[in-house]
Amino acid sequence: MNETPASRSRLATVIFLLFAPTLTCKLLGYHAVLWFVEQIALATGSLKALSQAGLGGLAVQAVSLSLLTGLLWFFSRDERYRPVYAGWFGAALFAFPALGLRLLGPNNDQAGALAQTLLALLGAGVALFLRRGQIAWNPAALPAGLLIAAIGIAPLAVYGAPGAPADIFLQLLAGLAFGLFAAALTSTSTENGFLDGLGIGALLAMLASAFGYDGGQLILLGLLPPFAFALSALASSVAAQAVVTGLLTAAGLMFFDPTELTILLGDLGIVALQAVGLAIGLGWLAGGLAWGARKLLSGQDWTQIAIRLGAGFAWAALFVLYFLTGHHGFYGDRLFVLLKDQADISDVAAIPNRNERLKAAYSRLTAHASASQADLRQTLDALGIRYTPYYLVNALEVDGGLLVRLYLTSRPEVDRVIPSPRLRPVPPPETTYGEATTIWEAPGWNIKMIGADKAWEEFGARGQGIVIGQSDSGVDGGHPALAAQYRGAQQGDDYNWFDPWEGTRSPNDEGGHGTHTLGTVLGKDGIGVAPEATWFACVNLNRNLGNPALYLDCMQFMLAPFPQGGNPFTDGDPTRAAHVLNNSWGCPEIEGCDPESLRVAAEHLRHAGIFVVVSAGNDGPSCSTITAPLSLYDAVFSVGAVDRDGNIAEFSSRGPVTVDGSGRMKPDLVAPGVDIFSAMPGGTYAPNSGTSMAGPHVAGVVALMWSANPNLIGDIERTEQILIETATPYSGQFEMGCFEGGIPNAAYGYGIVNAYEAVKRAVEMRDQ
Repeated sequence: MNETPASRSRLATVIFLLFAPTLTCKLLGYHAVLWFVEQIALATGSLKALSQAGLGGLAVQAVSLSLLTGLLWFFSRDERYRPVYAGWFGAALFAFPALGLRLLGPNNDQAGALAQTLLALLGAGVALFLRRGQIAWNPAALPAGLLIAAIGIAPLAVYGAPGAPADIFLQLLAGLAFGLFAAALTSTSTENGFLDGLGIGALLAMLASAFGYDGGQLILLGLLPPFAFALSALASSVAAQAVVTGLLTAAGLMFFDPTELTILLGDLGIVALQAVGLAIGLGWLAGGLAWGARKLLSGQDWTQIAIRLGAGFAWAALFVLYFLTGHHGFYGDRLFVLLKDQADISDVAAIPNRNERLKAAYSRLTAHASASQADLRQTLDALGIRYTPYYLVNALEVDGGLLVRLYLTSRPEVDRVIPSPRLRPVPPPETTYGEATTIWEAPGWNIKMIGADKAWEEFGARGQGIVIGQSDSGVDGGHPALAAQYRGAQQGDDYNWFDPWEGTRSPNDEGGHGTHTLGTVLGKDGIGVAPEATWFACVNLNRNLGNPALYLDCMQFMLAPFPQGGNPFTDGDPTRAAHVLNNSWGCPEIEGCDPESLRVAAEHLRHAGIFVVVSAGNDGPSCSTITAPLSLYDAVFSVGAVDRDGNIAEFSSRGPVTVDGSGRMKPDLVAPGVDIFSAMPGGTYAPNSGTSMAGPHVAGVVALMWSANPNLIGDIERTEQILIETATPYSGQFEMGCFEGGIPNAAYGYGIVNAYEAVKRAVEMRDQ
């Protein structure tokens, strides 16, 4: 007669079943909510208190789960579950040191991987010491572990894209260290594969939620627990368990950059969800197959041979699958190195001739950068480190990681080193089209609201002779509202199109943002403010993300365009420079910028006589939400958004600027930015909202002013003064957001841009 030992009870099993599966599911849901709250804070910029939700949430988890699992371990007397609870308790405690990972911030993958490795190895060392004598390594089970790992990695290898080689190496170390730690904590003492799997799943969920950060925790939380049942089938081998968990974790870290999961992009999350969803299904399948093989094939002489052959075939198939369908190459982040010795060209503003002024600015900036960067470039060349030099800011973008960063910060000529993140090619690009194929209203309500149509009719000012420089996601060069105004339509694409992202050789736009904003500047048939201005363009955004170097690539191209494949330092032609720049973008911390990173670039453009218009950002309605370059700088003209009733848009970012300690009042003006109808790729049209839509109105108004009075060209201060003095006073609602100050005001600056009055004043000055 079989009797249940006194140390076992059905109640213990019921308690275990109450906690094990719910812990896994609740942790995934809990961290999804925390991540979403952080993303809302990031996207709005006005909920700073919520930006550390992940850190605070993990701290709450560390305390609560340590208390819960500690009590379960302390009070349990059931010999089956007590070791499981001990492992849970160790996993819960791991959240305390892992809190430091949440302080790393975005774009610090190599430092993060090193920190993860050290924490996991420390935890593994403690766990292995405490369980000494109880660990069964059994390396003979390693082929089975490798087979299971290959199955789980396959969807990530197909859908994702790897980082730089150094990233891959460090993330592999981090993953294997995590696998060793998890295996050292794992207990399969319930004598029941299903219960063992539930226990391992909860353990992995607790460890994954603490080990991942910046969004990576969601990938690991989805990926690892489904393989718990396969791991329970490998109970006889800590080595095999460590390899499975370690390789799966490493793949989750390698193939998706968690910084790119941000809802600011809004597209990678879907791809990552698809990959992890497939991996979840494969995890359950692998568990079933592993237990089936263990039951049916154990003891067979040929089993080990079959498993070894299966593992080899699975890994060969994985590599074939990756090279046939995956994203080849390495896509690591880079470093943006700012030097201390920045040029001062403020005196070129006194040169009366526009072309001579531009040429002087270009020659002095390039000469200064070449001379001051010479020693550093020579060293990088000798070390075989790739880099791109810049002159509009005396800086270099360097293809290197943590060790290179440490070296560069020690150089006496280096001021600081900041991240220069690069997007991985996930998901593949898809063109965004508009919902309309014809124009709804000509001229649009926004054109009439600022009086641009009246300026056309009364003064004949339509932007003729003025060149707009557009730095954005690109432009659909064949769009009927934009094609005729492209400077390259007559001159060719040399000096008129630059794509530092993908190297395309003629105007195109997958995202649609650039086509829409340029359409508001100068689109034909009533959608644009200055329909007879011409344009040339540069791509600085991909999937709505850039970095300091790419923004600078385009700003340099605006000052001194160069031919396809040309050298910006030697082949630039400043006589082809833009008159007015439209910049419907910002460079926040997630893209690598700090408040000062592009300031001197904006100042140099102003000294050269180029009018720089910048959208204020969409982080309102709170005060001091104008935080990202370029909009916070005094050298640029920043623009917020109003709707068709003249009310400040809730999303429109507000001043005063506090991030750089200046306290300056921004924006300078506001313009229509809600439901603005404009061009989209493929000859289509659509309404969009944002300060990105507002800034182009002011760029167009400057083009009208300068076409009406060429004497104003390059006179930035007088042009700004006219825009300010002729602005329509704000008379909209004051209920929503920050309206600090009088005039200028933190919400609307000096008022709403008035194209008719600004052109009228410009004409009066011309005729005096």
